[in-house]
Formats: sequence, C-alpha cells, structure tokens
Amino acid sequence: MDVPSGRAVLSVEIAAPRPGAGGPDVLFLHAGVTDQRSWGPVVQQLSGSHRCITFDERGFGSTTYEPEDGWTPADDALHVLDATEVSRAVLVGSSIGGATALDLAITHPDRVAALVLIAPVVRDAPYPPPTTREAELEEQAERAQEAGDLDEANRLEARLWLDGPTSDEGRVGGEARALFLEMNRGALGSPNPGRLGPRPAVWPVLEALPVPVLAVVGDRDVSEMRSITGKLAERIPTAQFVRIPDVAHLPQLETPGQLAFLLRDFMDSLDLA
Repeated sequence: MDVPSGRAVLSVEIAAPRPGAGGPDVLFLHAGVTDQRSWGPVVQQLSGSHRCITFDERGFGSTTYEPEDGWTPADDALHVLDATEVSRAVLVGSSIGGATALDLAITHPDRVAALVLIAPVVRDAPYPPPTTREAELEEQAERAQEAGDLDEANRLEARLWLDGPTSDEGRVGGEARALFLEMNRGALGSPNPGRLGPRPAVWPVLEALPVPVLAVVGDRDVSEMRSITGKLAERIPTAQFVRIPDVAHLPQLETPGQLAFLLRDFMDSLDLA
C-alpha cells in the first residue's frame, strides 16, 4: 500500500498473521544500506503469529518523494502506524532504523510497546574512533561516491557492512550479497530528500525509556557499533543484550532464522496487558 507523508508516498508492505494469532504488531525499520526487502525472511518466519509491517524510507526502495525540508523519519513511521491502524507496536530498528525507533519511543511512547535495536545509530552517544581499517574503507567509499563511481562505493560498503571490516571480502555471498548490492546501489543513486527537521536528544534520556528493550549486535560489526550497542544496553535499565557470533552489521540478511528466533522469544516474554 502507499502511505502519503508530507511530500513523500511511502511504499508499505503488510504481512497479516493467521486468524486468531495474538502476538503484537511489529513495525520494521531498515538500515541505511538496505530497504524493506532486507526484512523478508524474518517477516516470513514471524508473520504467522504477528502482523508485520515494513516500509521504504525516503531515498530507498520504491518510496517516491520530492525534496522537503523539515521532514523526519519518525514522522514518516508514525504516518505508517496511523495508516495501518496500529495503535501500539513493537519497533524493530536496524542501524539508522534504530535511531528512528528510539525517536518514536521518546516522542510518542504511547505508540511503542517495545524496542528491538539492531546495532542502532544513537545520537549524542560517545562513539569511539574507528579502527584504521574501518576508517580506510569508509574514506574509500566516500571518495568513490564523490567521484560518481557508485558501483565501487557499493562494493566497498558491502565489504564494510555486510562482510564486516575484519572479514575477507565476499564472506557473505549468494542471495544475501546480491540483494544487498541491489538495495544499496539504489540508495546510493537516490536524490537527497531534503534537510531533516528537529529530533530529540537520545543518549541523555536512555535511562528513562519506558519500554522493554532488546539490543542486538554482531561480533563482526564495526567496532563503534559493537561498543555503542553494549553501552546502550548498560544504560537502559530494561534492556537485554545479545551479541551474535560470526555476524556483521545485518543479521537480518546473514542469519534471519536466528534473528527471528530472538525476536519471537523476546516478544513472547513481554507483558503487554
């Protein structure tokens, strides 16, 4: 379905649960190097017991938009919840999608039943400097993008985010790699959606988050993501922390079955009465 939000029309997919299923609704928020298709295998495993909603952010996938100053990803996500008639959802946010999930939990806590944060971007957090290898890959990808060589930028970003900076290039292959390259190549070529509007402070208020939190990170992810995800879990009183072995930044692509198991186990433990 298409959901208008400001000067964007958001591309939204809904997987309905089987009749009588009682699990909470789940809104998935994708990473900045993928689009909503990255959640496909996870949704397939959860949709029998949960209504699962995904959408493409501005600049990704099938969402269309005109440049607009003052928009925010959290406002777009709120429009999706309203359009799908979801009063309260578990938010599953990966990377920059985790930042959106945190923004919604802070600004609209009544709409958020729980958070699953997969290597989330956390504004105002005390990130450590990247390793030399990570900095090199990031700089090479930026130079390639500035030079207009989007295929090379895409290759380097797959090396950093899909394989992991300490792994051999091509560690993750097959359909997962092909999908990553397709999704991220589209994002790299998308026009700028406009300047973002004001968003709340995050790091200083984490201790006051009123919802259960599951924080997840792969042990092959970049060092700053591993560090901040662990620190976030320590800072939030309600947080559970899981480190997935032999996985980089995107467990939804690498090990969707394992991630779906973690999500189901977490949601089954929630008291949402």
